[in-house]
Parts: sequence; structure tokens; C-alpha cells
Amino acid sequence: MSRRKRKKRDENHSDESWLLPYADLLTLLLALFIVLFSTSSVDAQKFQQLSQVFNGIFLGGTGPLDYQQPIESDEHSKDQPKKSEEVTENKEAPDEVDDNEGIKESIESILDLEDQKELEAIQSKINAYIQKNDFHNKFDTSLTTEGLLLTIRDNVLFQSGRAEVRKEDEKTARELAVLLEMEPPRNIIISGHTDNVPIRTAAYQSNWELSVMRAVNFMKILLKDEKLDPKWFSAKGYGEFQPIGNNDTDVGRAQNRRVEVLILPRLKTDE
Repeated sequence: MSRRKRKKRDENHSDESWLLPYADLLTLLLALFIVLFSTSSVDAQKFQQLSQVFNGIFLGGTGPLDYQQPIESDEHSKDQPKKSEEVTENKEAPDEVDDNEGIKESIESILDLEDQKELEAIQSKINAYIQKNDFHNKFDTSLTTEGLLLTIRDNVLFQSGRAEVRKEDEKTARELAVLLEMEPPRNIIISGHTDNVPIRTAAYQSNWELSVMRAVNFMKILLKDEKLDPKWFSAKGYGEFQPIGNNDTDVGRAQNRRVEVLILPRLKTDE
């Protein structure tokens, strides 16, 4: 009697084995529904969480109903403080920019002051040369926003309507070249200017051409000084288009016929 009861009890116990494949089937169905739901609205964070759910189901041995909300990975959690730090850095960035701009302005003002002193020293040297040779009515110097400007009347160097420096004035040009020797060197622009009286010769069809060649020929004399590097020099011609005097008077036209030597500030040279 007892043996029959045991046998019957064992048979009942073995019949419960169908629960395992049934549970697996439910798990797969639930996983299928999760996939269908997640694909309806793709989101990077949801996709990562879904991936972790599947890893837990198929590899971790836990059932889907027992699975908890996936905890954010260490990598993601480490990113969070970085984002907050970035926000902090961004908040501090304007102050840092202001400080950098303030420092830059201070440096530029100091350099500008030093450059101004250098230009003033060069001007004093040229003025001493003018004083020594009594060139007050022929030469003039001025400090402008563009640099140190040396103005030379055209009758000091050229004959009327000609662009070649006169032989007797080449000595003056060479002496000026010595005054332009600087260490370190600066950019120097030689420019020619005329009055508005039309010119039409075999050599020059306009005042513009005359002014250009006067600047070039004067620059050539200066560059015979081996201590001057040609790469720092340039020549321009403005013709009658930048007058400093009234072209309706003889005095004004005489002022407009000139050659200018512009010594640039070192800050503009670096640019």
C-alpha cells in the first residue's frame, strides 16, 4: 500500500516538468513584446537599457519579472560630473576671457608706448639732421597714427617734370638712408605726390606715373646703403589725389609736390 502511494506521488512530481519549457516560452514572448514596444520609439538610452535587460535574461539566469531597472553604467555615471564640470567651466569662461583680454590690452599698451618712444627717438635724430643742414623749408617730420612721417619737397630731389634724383641731391638721399638704419628694422613706405597740373610727356603720360617713378627712384638711392634690407621697403604713387595744400595757389601746389617716407609702427610691421 505504501509503495503504491510513493509511486503515485513520484508520477505526479514528474508531470510538473512541463513548467520549465512553459516558463521559457513566456520569457521569450515577453522579450518579443519588449522588442516590439522599443522599436516603436527608438531612443539611445532606452536601447541601452533594453540591451542590459536581454543580457540579464539570457545570461544572468534571472527571470524577466524579477529583473530590476538597469543601473547606469559606471562610464555613464562618470560622464555626469564631467558635464557639470563643463557647465562650471563655461560659466567661468567669460571671466577668463575678460582677464585674458585685459592682459592682452595691457601688453599692447606697453608695447605701443615703447614703440612710440622708439619713433620719437628716430624723429629726434632726423630733426637734428634737418637742423644741421638748415632744411627747415624742405624737410618736415610728424608723428601720426600711421607712424613717423618724413616729408621732402620735390624741389629738393627732382627737376620739374622729371623723376630722376639729381646728381647733386644724391648725397642728401644717402644721408637720409643712414638715418633709416634701425635694429630691428621697420617697414618703410616711400610715396610720391604731385600737384594737379596735367602732365603729358614722352616718358610720363600722367602725374600718377610721375609720382610712382619718383618714389621708386628715390627708394633705389636709399637702398644703395647695404645696411638697409629691400624687403622692408615699398613704393607707391598717388599723383595729385592726396593733396595737403590748395592746388589753386602756387604755395599749395608746391606743398603737394612731395615725396613722403613713412616709417611704420612695429606693431603694424608684425601684422
